[in-house]
Amino acid sequence: MSETAGQTGLRAGATAVVNEAYSFACMRCGHGWEQSYEIEHHTDAAGHEFVLYVADGKVVPSPLSKPTCQNCDGHVVRIMRPGRVESARNAAHRPHRVPPPAGPVEAPKADGEAEEQGAAGQDGPEHHHWHLSDLLHPFQRKAS
Repeated sequence: MSETAGQTGLRAGATAVVNEAYSFACMRCGHGWEQSYEIEHHTDAAGHEFVLYVADGKVVPSPLSKPTCQNCDGHVVRIMRPGRVESARNAAHRPHRVPPPAGPVEAPKADGEAEEQGAAGQDGPEHHHWHLSDLLHPFQRKAS
């Protein structure tokens, strides 16, 4: 997320420049954007260190202190690592993979249909008529 640049290209008085990039998402309107910053480290006349955030060649307020949505001017903005907005946009435009439809499925036959087929001489799977007692049999205890 950050990268320290050498002494080349510094503004007057800057001792170092760090490049930072962030992704932003507005929780109010849903707008998302990404921005890169050059963070210039300076020392004032009294010896106190301070930084300047530079975006697109202009000094801007720190995006971490009070980010503002570029779309609705809202201040409830989520800050994320770089690339998050772009990956979400790519995912939204990627075709969704739909599983292929299942093959033909044979519907179960009603009790009357199975008996009619058996009477007509058609061989088919033997049909067993279940009773509630058959289903409960494994759970019944033997009397001692």
